[in-house]
Amino acid sequence: MSASASTGSRAPAAAGGGGSATRSYGRGAGVLAAGIGVTGLVTYSYFSLASHALSAHDYGEISLLWSAIFIVVSVLYRPVEQLLSRTISDRHARGLGGTSHLRVAATIQLALAALFAVAALILRPTLEDDLLGGSATLYWVLFSAVLAYAASYFARGFLAGHRRFGLYGGLVLMEATSRFAFALAVTVGLASGQGVVAAGMAAAPIVSLAVVPWALARRLRRPDPPPAPHDSRTAETLDSAAEPTETGGAGAEPELTLSHGASFAVAVLVIMVCEQTFLNAGPLLVKAVDGDGGAAIAGFVFNVLLIARAPLQLFQAVQTSILPHLTRLAASGEADPFRRSVQVTVRAIAAFAALVALGFLVLGPFAMKLLFGGDTSYARGGLVVVSIGMGLYLSAATLNQAALAAGRARRAAISWACSAAAFVGFLLTPGWDDRVLQVEVGYCAAAGLLCALLYALYRGGTPARAQA
Repeated sequence: MSASASTGSRAPAAAGGGGSATRSYGRGAGVLAAGIGVTGLVTYSYFSLASHALSAHDYGEISLLWSAIFIVVSVLYRPVEQLLSRTISDRHARGLGGTSHLRVAATIQLALAALFAVAALILRPTLEDDLLGGSATLYWVLFSAVLAYAASYFARGFLAGHRRFGLYGGLVLMEATSRFAFALAVTVGLASGQGVVAAGMAAAPIVSLAVVPWALARRLRRPDPPPAPHDSRTAETLDSAAEPTETGGAGAEPELTLSHGASFAVAVLVIMVCEQTFLNAGPLLVKAVDGDGGAAIAGFVFNVLLIARAPLQLFQAVQTSILPHLTRLAASGEADPFRRSVQVTVRAIAAFAALVALGFLVLGPFAMKLLFGGDTSYARGGLVVVSIGMGLYLSAATLNQAALAAGRARRAAISWACSAAAFVGFLLTPGWDDRVLQVEVGYCAAAGLLCALLYALYRGGTPARAQA
């Protein structure tokens, strides 16, 4: 029997399953949206309090510390989060049990954490003196926070793959709330100094792990799914459902190996490097090019890019739930629900971005002044440009999840690399008197390029597993 015939024989069931899966995705995203929406507000409040409680220079260093931590943890650890989420969902769709995939992911994560620890200790003078203004306190916050996030991101991938979105939302909410408490303590006078505000970044991932015992207890009570029936049709379906040729050719081996897991993780690592380039290259390059005098400008640029960064907190609800959802659809060969889920998500993002842009057009400068204070004025047009860029970026992130679910991680990574390189090149272009406007325009243009490239990849065909 051909693969297409096999898929066709399952079409009626797939249609029903696709509707159920779509409703499940919607419920999961809704549960996460509530928790992560509050998380975004709490994170925004953390920086708002820090901005009012600290001098412009000290706040600029806090924003740089935050950027450095999340560049490192996103680049190093989110690949394993995505690997776990995708692999667990795929195995559930196939009816596979076992824990070997968890051991593979844990091995990769521990290796990455050890790599960071060694590199950070070797580069301590550079990190402490050149990036963090000579503060040993900020250096050790950076060091300990990054190591703590190794466990946090592993837990996120585990929870997402098992669709335990309530616990996932609880994890990120506890993280944001505990971090906020440190800034609040400084603001109300219970503590003082930049170091206390920074310490919240190290404490947050440790506190968030309080949800892990709940997740493990539920897993122990729930038996592994029974293996899928092994008949000729199932075997042929699994053969056609194997990874596409970009990861080494089709094959029937569904077990996650260290080599295969590392290949996927490297591609996602490239994507994470590029993602952090979009979110953090602006303030970091301003600081690097303008020297010590650029710290205050870097903080200002960071505030502007929070327009793009803060919705990402809310978008985590979509991003976290859509990857396992699309992976299950791809594993089942359900092309129509796959496309429908992507299209509905992108349309919702477009509507959201339009509302944000309208809000900043009307109240942008006033709202930014109220939240962050200071003497510098925020340009209305620039805020609208960043809002549009935010919509393009979130749309691109959705298309990226579709590419990962369909096994096109390497080609997605190439699209990200081209767009991030264009963004950095634009930021390094001389002749701009207004550095903030340069970042705003560059971000929007690069996000548009990324969205176009990933859309072309998405339009290149339905999921590889549905095509077979």
